Amino acid sequence: MNRMVGTTSRGIRAPIIKTGDPLPEIVVESVLKAAKSEGFSINDRDVIAVTEAVVARAQGNYAHIDHIAKDVSAKFGDNTVGVVFPILSRNRFAVCLKGIAKGCKEVVLMLSYPSDEVGNSLLDADLLDEKNVNPWIDVLTEAEFREIFGYPLHIFTGVDYIDYYKSLIEEAGAKATVIFANNPKAILPYTKHVLACDVHSRAKTKAALQKAGAELVLGLEDLMNESIDGSGYNPTYGLLGSNKATEETVKLFPIHCDRIVDKIQAGILEKTGKHVEVMVYGDGAFKDPIGKIWELADPVVSPAYTPGLEGTPNELKLKYLADNEYADLSGEALCKAIQERIRKKDTEGDDLTGRMETQGTTPRRLPDLLGSLADLTSGSGDKGTPFILIQGYFDNFTAE
Repeated sequence: MNRMVGTTSRGIRAPIIKTGDPLPEIVVESVLKAAKSEGFSINDRDVIAVTEAVVARAQGNYAHIDHIAKDVSAKFGDNTVGVVFPILSRNRFAVCLKGIAKGCKEVVLMLSYPSDEVGNSLLDADLLDEKNVNPWIDVLTEAEFREIFGYPLHIFTGVDYIDYYKSLIEEAGAKATVIFANNPKAILPYTKHVLACDVHSRAKTKAALQKAGAELVLGLEDLMNESIDGSGYNPTYGLLGSNKATEETVKLFPIHCDRIVDKIQAGILEKTGKHVEVMVYGDGAFKDPIGKIWELADPVVSPAYTPGLEGTPNELKLKYLADNEYADLSGEALCKAIQERIRKKDTEGDDLTGRMETQGTTPRRLPDLLGSLADLTSGSGDKGTPFILIQGYFDNFTAE
């Protein structure tokens, strides 16, 4: 076994992307420059991952709070709007809330507790038992919440999100009422016109409200899903996946991403003769064990990828083989036996789903696995590596 390195993930530095920049050409040029400067080759089935942020920036896919307000006003009219289950985030939701509130006369903000959908903590969950509060049954007013739990601050940001979100609504000119509940139907005594702001549970929330008699139920995906006075938009996700650009604008989730990945794939093929896979990625799908925050605030990990990234891994668990089928072997004989077993699986196209020799492998979609790796590699700060080159991901123990 001559080869000693398996999968590698490299952050590729790039210029600062601005609206109108030819992103596919920049990606191809940046990857090839990195390969030349670091002395590595581009191979078939390498993966180039491009963060959704630079795709949206290149597209100029932005919206102002006035655009959001106009859309909200057109869809909800003068009705009191129940804003249900937003995530607690200055980056992800605060500017959206400004626009939503600016389009309303009155907002009833309903926060889930003890945390939001992705794990941002509103209060210490241990306090629920201590205070004898059942979050699945008890609906609390702001005054009741404060009397029981006081003024908790977010574990990482130090922000009192109750006060912060309420102040954003009032500063936008709307009346604000805050309640706390985990059953979406708790909003209906206040208003029958509801904006479901949860990300991954939105379909269930909307269905429950509609069944319970709500007159109008929209989600964040139903706002900014078409251009308002020349603004950016996303026809599939609307405001989902957006984040703060300035105090009054949001960058929306990118559009037409399939065109981007196809152009990058074609560009690399033209320059190198290699057939790489390409994806656009946003948040990874992993959870922080300390803060309990699930990273995935975007609606999907990857809004677009080339066809070769479809599917899930079809892998054998080497530990299982070594401890069971080949327990009587060791050293070179064990390596050769396992390699032959892998080759047999690959050449015969075995579907290993449900087989014991796969237990302990990761049964997740390839775009989600690769997007998580890319997100961890690029980080979210000042690394300056919006493109990720992943090599050797589809190799296995037989690769030389």
